[in-house]
Amino acid sequence: MLCEYLLSEGFRVKAVFNGEDGVEHALSGEHDAVILDVMMPRLSGIEVLREIRKQSEIPILMLTARGDQVDRVVGLELGADDYVAKPHYPRELVARLRAILRRNSAAIAPKADLLTLGDLEVQIAARRAVCRGVHVDLTATEFNFLVALMRAGDDVTTKDILSLQGLGRARQSYDRSVDVHVSNLRMKLEACSAGAVVVETVRGVGYRLLAGQD
Repeated sequence: MLCEYLLSEGFRVKAVFNGEDGVEHALSGEHDAVILDVMMPRLSGIEVLREIRKQSEIPILMLTARGDQVDRVVGLELGADDYVAKPHYPRELVARLRAILRRNSAAIAPKADLLTLGDLEVQIAARRAVCRGVHVDLTATEFNFLVALMRAGDDVTTKDILSLQGLGRARQSYDRSVDVHVSNLRMKLEACSAGAVVVETVRGVGYRLLAGQD
């Protein structure tokens, strides 16, 4: 039913029905995005996500059980770009999928193509982040968050703004997606820069990117 709905919305769709085939097709280079169910035979969706992220930054939208916050948080921590809870509304899923594809293919309309902060360099059109000459492996959503934070300069970027610019949707008060993506981004930036680039939490407001001390 989901395939039929996506086809009616103009998507080309390939459906596979176990985790092992899912990994193979996701890494084939033939697809623009992955809709990944958590409950699958052979390999679970979480295991599939882990295997895909070892080799690819392809956008991934996860389908999770409505009450299972654990799967959602774990999925985001492992690099999923967004999630939709089951049972889902097909129109919402398509809207989320289109938002992911817009962010990934068109990038964020650049005011400047190159952003720098200390040893960190972001090439927007190429969707590439480099720190001290080394490529920083970011998911599509993490990259969008990084661009938003760098463009803000010394100003604090609110969670609402990050959700709109990074996830393409308004933030809900109970939604931890922004926090988890920022946490992942923070760890990657601090690791690659040895603490020279840090994401500061401004409690109750949002986040700010700073050039720290080595």
